[in-house]
Amino acid sequence: MTPHTHRRPLQAVLFDMDGTLVDTERLWWEAVEQVAGRPLTETDQPDVLGRPVEHTAAWLAADTGRTAPDLAADLHREFAARVRTGIVPRPGALELLDALAAAGVPTALVTASPRAVADVVLDALGAHRFAASVTADDTARTKPAPDPYLAACRALGVEAAGCVAVEDTETGVASAEAAGCAVLAVPSLAPIGAAPGRTVRESLAGVTVEKLCAMVAPELRVMSWNLWLGGSPVDDHRAKQLKAVLESGADVVGLQETGGTAAQELAEALGWHHHRAGENLGVISRHPITARFGDPDVGFYGAAGVRIAVAPGREVDVWTAHLHYTPYGPYESVFDGLPAAELIAHEEVRLAQMRDTLERIADSAAEGVPVVLVGDFNCPSHLDWPDVTWPVTLAAEQAGFADSYRAAHPDPAAAPGHTWSPIHPVHEDGSGRPEPQDRIDYVLHRGLTVLDAHTLVTGTARPWPDVAGNDWPSDHAAVVTTFALSPR
Repeated sequence: MTPHTHRRPLQAVLFDMDGTLVDTERLWWEAVEQVAGRPLTETDQPDVLGRPVEHTAAWLAADTGRTAPDLAADLHREFAARVRTGIVPRPGALELLDALAAAGVPTALVTASPRAVADVVLDALGAHRFAASVTADDTARTKPAPDPYLAACRALGVEAAGCVAVEDTETGVASAEAAGCAVLAVPSLAPIGAAPGRTVRESLAGVTVEKLCAMVAPELRVMSWNLWLGGSPVDDHRAKQLKAVLESGADVVGLQETGGTAAQELAEALGWHHHRAGENLGVISRHPITARFGDPDVGFYGAAGVRIAVAPGREVDVWTAHLHYTPYGPYESVFDGLPAAELIAHEEVRLAQMRDTLERIADSAAEGVPVVLVGDFNCPSHLDWPDVTWPVTLAAEQAGFADSYRAAHPDPAAAPGHTWSPIHPVHEDGSGRPEPQDRIDYVLHRGLTVLDAHTLVTGTARPWPDVAGNDWPSDHAAVVTTFALSPR
């Protein structure tokens, strides 16, 4: 299987300097206290933290009667003296810069300090660590205006929506968010509240490139799996199901044929969240479930959905569907020789079930929330059969859903993606006829970006009826798709 390659969604990381990369906020606070001639209090923070020298000088001028230029000169002198002798990198700062360099992610320094001070800090940190730097001297407006971060993006040739800004003050956060960056806030002296598109941490220690990537375009790995009567035909099936889910790396799994209790039992064993619908459908998710959709007492065939919180302010709806298995189109085509028109006409039951599913999805949809529809549709795709316009998958496409497997593997001849059936090489009627292999399990989506999609069967699946000892506890292959949520 050839993975679907993709460009890293994180284009650059833009670092504030004072209080973020180096512990200079306290040095600046001490310098302002020295020039002000008095201790500063919490009420002074909005005019001191994250502000350019000129702003703080003008603020002091109103209290002291001295001129702003004289005060600015004193502030420069006092602060620079402290920086030269007392600069200390913040915990995790150098390690993160090195990790970004190793991953090929460019970085920039974006500060409200003047160039003279920034250059002292750059020398201490290593100017080679940064592809660009923007200071208070480089833009007409500085923080909280978006200008410094927009200037850094222009210098790096990147889009703000593909960048993470790392800040320690409300002023800096306001600047980065106004520019359109995702923000990692690491407060130094004053607290910073959580908000959509913003992550707040106590320290840069433990921050990884992967975590920053997820802030820009969070990834979500979705698995569709028919458990085959809950897995009961296979010995020790629950343990084997758990192993398969863990090895898949899935974040959320849409289940069919759960045997009633599989969703709850799997979720409890994994420490995940779950939704059970009727005796056949379920969803398990490592992310919190914030809403549940569809008939909770749905029959053996039908659909059920959940809304999951993937990241702060980022939700995705995930639906699982199971459609009726008869009449089965591949049998009618291969064994009975029915023409395309009759094959299409015989899809009426499944088409009605798909339309009902699509209506339920439309009724529960929320603006800006992507939707994933997975399931065992028990029918082929119109994307795979050049001579048969299978109406069930076409109806989903007309409702705006894209087929993730075909997005990653456009050529059905080169990558058929068969999910029926790893344990049925021959038809089970005893005739010895080869079983038609086909793709009848799907991960469809609306509003996401496909990074990778593949089918999954672990171990060597022995054919029916000698299946009790199989490692793979199902008669279907699973489908696993990794999505990226679009940058904000």
